[in-house]
Parts: sequence; C-alpha cells; structure tokens
Amino acid sequence: MAYAALMPAKLGLQGSHDHIHMLKTTTSSMNFDNLSKGHYVCGTKINKLKINGRVKKSTNALQIRSALSYVEEKTGYKDFLHINDFDKGTILKILDQAQEVKALLKSGERTYLPFKGKTMAMIFAKPSMRTRVSFETGFFLLGGHAIYLGPKDIEMGKREEARDVARVLSRYNDIIMARLFAHQDLLDLANYASVPVINGLTDYNHPCQIMADALTMIEHIGQIEGTKVVYVGDGNNIVHSWLLLAAVIPFHFVCACPKGFEPDPETVEKAKRAGVGKIEITNDPKEAVKGADVVYSDVWASMGQKEEAAYRRQVFQGFQVDEELMKIAGPQAYFMHCLPAERGVEVTNGVIEAPNSIVFPQAENRMHAQNAIMLHSLGL
Repeated sequence: MAYAALMPAKLGLQGSHDHIHMLKTTTSSMNFDNLSKGHYVCGTKINKLKINGRVKKSTNALQIRSALSYVEEKTGYKDFLHINDFDKGTILKILDQAQEVKALLKSGERTYLPFKGKTMAMIFAKPSMRTRVSFETGFFLLGGHAIYLGPKDIEMGKREEARDVARVLSRYNDIIMARLFAHQDLLDLANYASVPVINGLTDYNHPCQIMADALTMIEHIGQIEGTKVVYVGDGNNIVHSWLLLAAVIPFHFVCACPKGFEPDPETVEKAKRAGVGKIEITNDPKEAVKGADVVYSDVWASMGQKEEAAYRRQVFQGFQVDEELMKIAGPQAYFMHCLPAERGVEVTNGVIEAPNSIVFPQAENRMHAQNAIMLHSLGL
C-alpha cells in the first residue's frame, strides 16, 4: 500500500504524517506522545500504543490505527543495543552485508545511496574521534546527513530527560546514535524513541566495536566460530560485548584481568548460561594467551576513570601486552585494540606496529560494520 494513501489528508486530518503521533479528536483524549516500544523478540521490539483517558470510537478510528501501525513499521524499531538481542543468523547476515557494502565503497562506487533523504542524530555525552568520524562518514557515503550533538548540546538527564530527547529527535530524524555514560540513559532513549536507536557505547557495553572486531576477524582469519579470543586488561564494556557475542556465536573467549577488575558477574553468567561459546575468566595472562587467535587489549583506565589511572597502573603490572606475551600466544596470533591506545602502558609500541597487528584495519571496519547495522535497523 502506498504511503501517500495513508497520509493524514486521506484520513480527513490536517498536517504531515508526524501529526499522526499527536492526533486528538474532538471526542477523545488520545495521548500519542505516550507511544513507547516494548520488549525484544529476536532483536525486534513488540510495539505498544498507550492511550490515556476515554476514547470514543469514530468512523476513522480503524484507519487512524492502520496509519499509525504503518508509520511504526516504516520507522523500524530495530534498535541495536546489545549483540545478544539478535540471533546468530542475524549477526552473520549483518556482517555479510558489511563486507558487501565495504567492497562497493572500496571499488569507488558512489551510486548506492540507501540513506538518501535520511538524517541521523548523533548524541555524544562522551567525545570520540572514531565513533563520530566512522558514523558521520559512513552515513554520508551512503547518501544520508548526520547531525552531531556534543556533550553541551543536550546534557541528557541534567538539562532534559532522555524520554523527552527521544521523542523530540524522533520527529526530526530517521535514526539516533548515542554514545553515553549510563546504560540506563540508552535504554530510556530507545524505549521512548519512535526511530531506531544505535548504541555507540555506554559504560556497560560497546556492540558496534565488537561487530567491527568480528568483521576484522572474518577478513583475516576467515571466521569467528571456533576461534580463541583472549582479552588482557580491565573487565570493562568491551569485555561485556565480547561475552554477549559469545552468547550468540560459538567461540572461546577468555578475559585475563587482575583480581577485583573482573567483568560484571551477571553478564558472565548470562554468556555461560547461553551454552554457545566457551567462557573463561582468569587472572593469569600468560596462561590465557596460549593458542590464541586474537590477543586483545584496551586502556586500563577508561573515560571517567582517569583519576584512578596511577593506581590502576600499579595493579595492572603484568597485564601489559608486550612482545613476550605475543610470543607465548604463538605466531598465529593477531593483536587487536579498540583504540585509543596508551603506548607503553597496556601495550608496547612494538606490538602495535608489528606485522600481526590488525589495529588499523579494525578501526576502519567501525565504519563498515556500522553501515550494515544501520541498514539493518532501517530495514534497508
């Protein structure tokens, strides 16, 4: 059915399709600002329409509801918040599309413009070079326009609540990407937005990074399944996303971290309970890296933890990825790092610059993995 056929004018209403969300008849008090998204089902959300007050039926009621349903379907509601919101088939399909679109862009092809006429709001409570440039460039190359909203532009939770930000930005944009501190802010944003929300990072997880990592592994190793990935360092948001990937795709994931810096126990248990990948948490990096296909590192003090940096450098002694540790891992092991790196702290300069370091292809793949994620979220 053509979208024009469902425009408000066709229903005897005034205004653009955006007004569908704010419909009020003379005989009802239908509050469409209470539109919210419900629970996940294989990566897609069941949508709920909340109506406050008495609603008197009218001849247009069914048509109005049909129009609303269509707008919601067009909008998508395929948020990308956690990797394990999706099944294995969907994750691999997104990664396949990432490879296809990457090849297209590498060939110089510039007529594939699936995002033409679309806008993306990018919320940055945490600044980032890679996240901004990869999302903005990727969206532009595929025909769209991205709008940067920096830490002082919104101040979500301080100047304006997430639920209000979500509903306002949904009326201007086709998709929202958010890089935040509190994971609950992301969940609130997704719950109230009527467009797809992409997790650009929270203190809890970083799914776009791990999708880029998975794409990089496929390019260099040939697959993710059956591999051994060893993360050495702090049990942070990167580790949580690796754990959630291991809950979907069967591979061996090991986190080697100092005592007291292990990843969230509930996330570890969730990954183990899925019964898909092999999960290990250890305090012995030298034993952990033996036979690894990938040795992975990240900064010891993330953004918001810099006041702990000196203390962490003491605690994390013995967890630096250096040439000796890579030698223990074996000649087959690649080194990966999500960047930015503190050379000489969690990793040596020699390891980053070694031939088996794939840190920079990994960084490039942020854009390609995210392009595929956005295509999936928008149903394109």
